[in-house]
Amino acid sequence: MRTRSFLIAIVAMLLSGIGMQAQSASPSKKILVVYFSHSGNTKEIANQIKELTGGDIFEIQPAKAYPSDYQACVDQAKKEINANYKPTLKTKLKNISSYDMIFVGSPCWWATMAPPVATFLSSYDFTRKTIVPFMTHEGSRMGRYASDIKKLCPKAKILEGLPVRGSNVKEAKGNVNKWLREIKVIK
Repeated sequence: MRTRSFLIAIVAMLLSGIGMQAQSASPSKKILVVYFSHSGNTKEIANQIKELTGGDIFEIQPAKAYPSDYQACVDQAKKEINANYKPTLKTKLKNISSYDMIFVGSPCWWATMAPPVATFLSSYDFTRKTIVPFMTHEGSRMGRYASDIKKLCPKAKILEGLPVRGSNVKEAKGNVNKWLREIKVIK
C-alpha cells in the first residue's frame, strides 16, 4: 500500500510538472537570420545571433562577387548605392513566409546597407513581419540603415538594430546577448 501511494505521488508530481512547463512556455516565433558579408565580420555576428536565438540562417550572395581589393570594392559599392542598383542574387530563399522575425545583417557601406541586402529586401513581401537590423561598421554605426529598410519594407515592423564595430566582432557575443534581451527576443 505504501509503495502504491508513493508511485501515485510521483506520477502526480511528474504530471503537474509537465503541466507547469506547458503553461509557462510561450509560443515562439520562427526566426531567420539573413546576412551579406564581404569581409566575414557580418557573418560572425549573424552566427552569434543564430546561436543565441536558435533561428535559421541564410547568406545573401550576389551572383557576381565584389572585388577583394578594398578600394575597388569601395568604388563599386559607392557607384551602385548612388545609382540605387540592386544586383542579382545567387540564390533565393524559398520559404520566407514561414518566418515571423527576420534579422537582416549588412556591412555599413556609404552609411547604408550593401546593395545585395537591398535586393533581398526588395524581393520578398515583409507585410506583418518583424525585421531586426544589425550592421558591422568601422565608425559610422547604423548610418541610415533602419530608415532605408523602412522605405523598402513599409509594412514590416522594424525593431531597434545593433551596430557592431567590425574590429570587435569576435568579442561581441556579450553585447549581442544583451541587445537580444533588451529587444525581448530572448529571456
